[in-house]
Amino acid sequence: MTANREGQKVPQVTFRTRVNNDWKNVTSDDLFKGRTVAVFSLPGAFTPTCSSTHLPRYNELAPAFFAHGIDSIACVSVNDAFVMNEWAAGQECANVTLLPDGNGEFTDGMGMLVDKSDLGFGKRSWRYSMLVKDGVVQKMFVEPHKAGDPFEVSDADTMLAYIAPQAKKPDQVAILTREGCGFCTRAKKLLKDLGYDYAEVSLGNANRSRIVGAITGKGTVPQVFVNGKLIGGLEDLQRWSKKAA
Repeated sequence: MTANREGQKVPQVTFRTRVNNDWKNVTSDDLFKGRTVAVFSLPGAFTPTCSSTHLPRYNELAPAFFAHGIDSIACVSVNDAFVMNEWAAGQECANVTLLPDGNGEFTDGMGMLVDKSDLGFGKRSWRYSMLVKDGVVQKMFVEPHKAGDPFEVSDADTMLAYIAPQAKKPDQVAILTREGCGFCTRAKKLLKDLGYDYAEVSLGNANRSRIVGAITGKGTVPQVFVNGKLIGGLEDLQRWSKKAA
């Protein structure tokens, strides 16, 4: 059984990380002393839930965490530094510090080292998250002991709700564009001026009309989406921005 370590200090270990192809030792004190840190731990780099949801959502909500007193967000996995760096290269994780716990020392000290030999993983971390202040665990969200890989309480939204229930989450904004489109350039500038961090999907000429039509019911780009809602083209965005102001 895994353990709840609320009220206890985090294990004192040294994480062996790689920065610019050189080894860099990072200690528990480096990470936690005098700081407030949101930590989440997962079974492994490149695994489905970890890659599709757990890590990217913490990265996405990072501005809200930082606005409410969190100094950093850390992701721990029982993988070596090479694996963690390669995973990071293909992930949205600029706001998260990935910590390779290759020997499982930190995870073992947290009482979260479990045997996943049935999957060929060996010893790995149980999925959990925690809030750590000055090296002391203030709160833990430990996944229930069920078969498989439960993912119910260690997610970013649950942790943010605990830290700041009224926190405003970043808007999810995307824009469909094409290269050389002046209206697209103006729409992106407007989004930037409004303070939105948007994702751009640049469409090639071959199938652009069919893609835009199938997704939006429109025939031209740009097409802007905010939190799952189609705003529309440049003029629609301009009207929407005035109402949203």
